[in-house]
Amino acid sequence: MTDEKKHIETVLAQIGNNKNPQTGSINMPVYFSTTFAHPTLGESTGFDYTRTQNPTRKVLEETLAELENGNKAFATSSGMSAIQLVFSLFKSGSHIVASRDLYGGSYRYFQKLEEKGQFKFSYSESEDAFEQLIIPGETVALFIETPTNPLMNEVSIEKLSKLARKFQLLLVVDNTFYTPILQKPLDQGADIVLHSATKYLGGHNDLLAGVVVAREESIAQSLAYEHNTTGATLSPFDCWLLMRGLKTLALRMERHQQNAQKFVAYLKNESAVTETFYPGKGGMVSFKITDASKVKEFLAALELVTFAESLGGVESLITYPTTQTHADIPKDLRESYGLTPDLLRVSIGIENVEDLIADFKQAFEKIL
Repeated sequence: MTDEKKHIETVLAQIGNNKNPQTGSINMPVYFSTTFAHPTLGESTGFDYTRTQNPTRKVLEETLAELENGNKAFATSSGMSAIQLVFSLFKSGSHIVASRDLYGGSYRYFQKLEEKGQFKFSYSESEDAFEQLIIPGETVALFIETPTNPLMNEVSIEKLSKLARKFQLLLVVDNTFYTPILQKPLDQGADIVLHSATKYLGGHNDLLAGVVVAREESIAQSLAYEHNTTGATLSPFDCWLLMRGLKTLALRMERHQQNAQKFVAYLKNESAVTETFYPGKGGMVSFKITDASKVKEFLAALELVTFAESLGGVESLITYPTTQTHADIPKDLRESYGLTPDLLRVSIGIENVEDLIADFKQAFEKIL
């Protein structure tokens, strides 16, 4: 199979294997060394200083690039540092058009950049509104989540990639919710894809990490320079944890999605739920309850599902965006586009879905 492109499940299961011919190690070792010896003056093994390159991180980044069909990948210290790495490409004063429904941490960072006068942002309420917000000569990129967090709105990457090319912009896609198992933005015309690898890619709520993957070599070279210069690289041990998590990504995403689809079918017939947000695939579900004043009581009534921030782990988690992930978005603003106090977001885990449904049923019965 050396000349054939392997299926993604095979690539994932084989991460780190056959990378150590000297020892035959099946599992990729963790190289903790911060510095590496030079064979002689003017020569290098390819590893000089761990911020620039580390053997464990190298294998991880090569796999991530392969998963997203990109030129090169960069493992960063968090999802937010992945966004920072991407924005290091743009000159001060640049204008970016972003999705309106957006992770609260991204919005908080964008607002801080704008307050400092470094960048200007406009926010698109819909797929068709992006073009109206582009300022020729000033706009440098479109930044999107698809689906969005937490309202699960999808936009066409292919359509926005054509728009980006028309105005010579970069299209940046946050692929955290779908992962390369369900969506490959670079294949659909995006220039850069990023992830909070803390979520589905890691999958076990035991590491903090980010990923950036570039489609073109020129962008990859610029990102490599910035990645090395600023130093927000992922530690060797966290690289190993991320590789371990990735090995089961395909299996986990299949189960997350199966459970989510069955869970959504239940929610649509639950009298305590007024609206359900689910794009038809993936493991993320949002819904609104009949009485926002009962949110605290409902969360306390859950026995199996954990009330916590984050998502994408094997355990099911429920989040209240109003006070957690999206609290930094002004109240009037977030409610204007549907992020209201009656909204809850669930990261559906890999438990038996009947147990999840039973937990929600008993919690709803206690508040009705």
